Amino acid sequence: MTAEVSQQLRSDARDNRARILAVARAAFAAEGLDVPIREIARRAQVGPATVYRHFPTKEALFSAAFAESMATCSASIEEGLAAADPWRGFCQVIEKLMEANALDQGFSRAFTSRLPPAVDYFTADRDRALRLLVVLVRRAKEAGGLRADFVLEDMILAMMANDGIRAESPEMRVAASRRLAALMIQSFRADPVPEPLPPAVRLPLSAR
Repeated sequence: MTAEVSQQLRSDARDNRARILAVARAAFAAEGLDVPIREIARRAQVGPATVYRHFPTKEALFSAAFAESMATCSASIEEGLAAADPWRGFCQVIEKLMEANALDQGFSRAFTSRLPPAVDYFTADRDRALRLLVVLVRRAKEAGGLRADFVLEDMILAMMANDGIRAESPEMRVAASRRLAALMIQSFRADPVPEPLPPAVRLPLSAR
């Protein structure tokens, strides 16, 4: 096999893998783990054997599909924990997670879904992120910034609400997400102080 042919094969394999992951993210976000590998292969325009060559199980494919988003989520929470002011760190986490979700709406559905233990890599990373978030929430409460009755499920509610944003472009989704994050932050604050909100965004079905 010539070097040129070998390089082309490697390039084709990379393209196939990227296409499989893109299709899998959309499919898992919309249909959960019930979507068959054969259907993912069909949408990605490859054979099932090609999918299994890259990802030996459906759970491995799921973990790989959301690995980058999970890493971004964990990094955002770690940055929040490192902030000198726990309340400010908590606010930064809300803002970053909701903006990231506006660009990858499938991730929040994956993050908030009930998953079988077999999705070990993703669930392990998610559980670690949630543990870090619990620590940040406790610190923000102790610092007096976060209301005492806040629970972790309130963060999940915020992500689910953010996932429902429908806009004409990614830029408009991000803008709407920033405004929603500001509203959420004000509602989570122990002593709410009205602050200017980011600009409003004209969304579908708005009453104007």
